[in-house]
Amino acid sequence: MHRLRNYALSSLTCGALLISLNVFGQELHKTAPDPPKNWHQMDLKTDGFYGVSLNQAYLFLKGKKSKTVVVTTIDSGIDTLQKDLVSVLWVNPNKKDGYAGDVHGWDFLGGKDGKVDYTETTEEVRQYYKLKDKYTGITTAPQGKEKEYALWQNVKAVYDTTISKALAEVSNLKMEVNVLSITNHYIKEALKLQSDQTFVKADLDRITTSNDTVNQSKTVWESVFSQIGGNTNNAKVIKDLTEYYAKQNNTINPDLDARTRIIGDDPDVNDGKPFGNNILKTPDASHGTGVAGLIGAVRNNGYGIDGIADNVRIMAVKAVPNGDEYDKDIANAIHFAVDHGAEVINMSFGKKISPHKDWVDEAFKYAAAHDVLLVQASGNESQDIDAKPEFPNSNYLDSSKTDNVISVGASGPKPDTTLAAAFTNYGKNSVDIFAPGVKVTSIDMDAETNTEDGTSFSAPIVSGIAALCLEYYPKLSARQVKQAILESATPLNGTMVNKPGAKGVKVDFATLSKTGGIVNAYKALEIASKMKGERK
Repeated sequence: MHRLRNYALSSLTCGALLISLNVFGQELHKTAPDPPKNWHQMDLKTDGFYGVSLNQAYLFLKGKKSKTVVVTTIDSGIDTLQKDLVSVLWVNPNKKDGYAGDVHGWDFLGGKDGKVDYTETTEEVRQYYKLKDKYTGITTAPQGKEKEYALWQNVKAVYDTTISKALAEVSNLKMEVNVLSITNHYIKEALKLQSDQTFVKADLDRITTSNDTVNQSKTVWESVFSQIGGNTNNAKVIKDLTEYYAKQNNTINPDLDARTRIIGDDPDVNDGKPFGNNILKTPDASHGTGVAGLIGAVRNNGYGIDGIADNVRIMAVKAVPNGDEYDKDIANAIHFAVDHGAEVINMSFGKKISPHKDWVDEAFKYAAAHDVLLVQASGNESQDIDAKPEFPNSNYLDSSKTDNVISVGASGPKPDTTLAAAFTNYGKNSVDIFAPGVKVTSIDMDAETNTEDGTSFSAPIVSGIAALCLEYYPKLSARQVKQAILESATPLNGTMVNKPGAKGVKVDFATLSKTGGIVNAYKALEIASKMKGERK
C-alpha cells in the first residue's frame, strides 16, 4: 500500500494533472483570481463585474407586489432537505394524477423498487450498439431504411470521436482519482480533520511541515484549487472527478441493460404509460441542486446564496443521469411540468444525438401551446452550434417555429478578452443570449456551496430572471418574457474576445449570439413593466 501511494504521488507532482483539461466537461481557468461568489448578480458600472444588475432590479421592484411562479428544473434531481430550498419547493396538490407518492416532483429515472438509473452512457454509444450489427459494412442505405441508415452514419461518426476521447482519458483519470484520494488523506491528517470533514484552499495555508509527502500533497491541492476555484472543497473535487471517470469508463464498457433492469420501460416506445418514482435526492443530485439554488434559493436568510427570484416554487423533475438523457424522459418531463402548472422550465443538459427528436419537438410545442417558457443551456463544447447542433433544440423537424425557447451561452466576470467563456457553445442563429457561467457559486447537497463553470449555470440565471418578470408582471406571455430578456442585452459590438475553442483567435462578442449581449435583470424588468400583457 505504501509503495502504491508513493508511486502515485510522485507521478502527479510537477503538475501532471489532467484536471487542467476539460475533465469536468468544461474549461478550467488557471490564472484569473476568483471573483466574489455573488459576482453573477453584480452590476458592471457599480461593482466592476459583468453580472445581471440584480440589486438594481430589486430597487426597481421595491414596493411592488408579486405572485408565486412555478419553475421546473429538469435535471439530475435535488436535495429536498437543503436549507436554502426547503421552503421554496413545489408541493403537488393533485394526489390523483397517476404519480403515486409524488410530492416535490418526479423521477423519470426511478424504478419500482426504489432504485434509480443515474449512471448512463452517451446517446451515441447506446445507438451504436443498437445499430451496429445491422449496418456495419453497409455502404448504401437499404430500401425503406434511408432514415435509419442516415442516423447510423451520424451515430458512427460521433461514436468514433467519443470513444477515442474516452480511451485517451480513462487511464489517466483512474490515476488521478487514486492520487487525489491519497493526497486528500495526507492533507486531512495534517489538518487533523475527521473523516467526514472537508477542506478548502485557504486551509492549506495552515499546513507547515518538513514532511516531503505532505508538502507534495499540499502542492497538488494548491494546483487543483487554483485551476478549479477556491470556493469548492476537496470532497466535491473528488466526487466530480470520480463521476467523470465513471462516465468515461461507461462509454468504453457500457451497461446497456441498466434502463430496462431498473426502470422496466422501453425508451424507444413512448406509449404514455406512467413510469419512474418520487426519489429526487440521489448521489448525483448536486447539479440539479445548484441549478435550483441559482433560480430561487431563499434570499436574505444569511445562508447559502441568494437566488435570483424571490417568490418561486421549484418543481424538480429528475430526467438527466450521469450520461446522456433519453428523449422519452425529456418529452415526458416537459409534459409533467406543463400539466402541473410550471410557467418556466429550466433545461441545463444536452447531447449530440437525438434519435426521437420528434417526441421532444412535440413536447416543446406542447409547452408553447400552454404558454410555458423553456430556457436551454447551449452546451460546453466550445463549438458553433449553428454548424454542429446540440439537442434538444427548437429547430423542429417539420420546420415549424415557436417563440418560447431561450438558448443561453456562458459569459465571464470581466469585460475583457475572457468575456466569452472558453468552454461555451455559441451561434449567431442558435444561441439567443449570454449569462454569467464562469466560477458561479450556488448551493450544493448537504448544506454545502460549490463554485462551477458551465452553461448549466448560465441557463438558471436566465430562468430566475424570467420568473422574476412573471412574478411582478403576471399578465406577460412566455413570448413577451423572452422578448424582455433578449432586449435587455446590449449588443457588445466591437468587444473583441477569445473565440471559444480557437486558441489565439479573437472574435467580436456580438457575433456569438442573436442578441450579441449579456442578460440584464434590471433592464428586463424595466422593459417588462412597459408591456401590455397578452395573458387574459
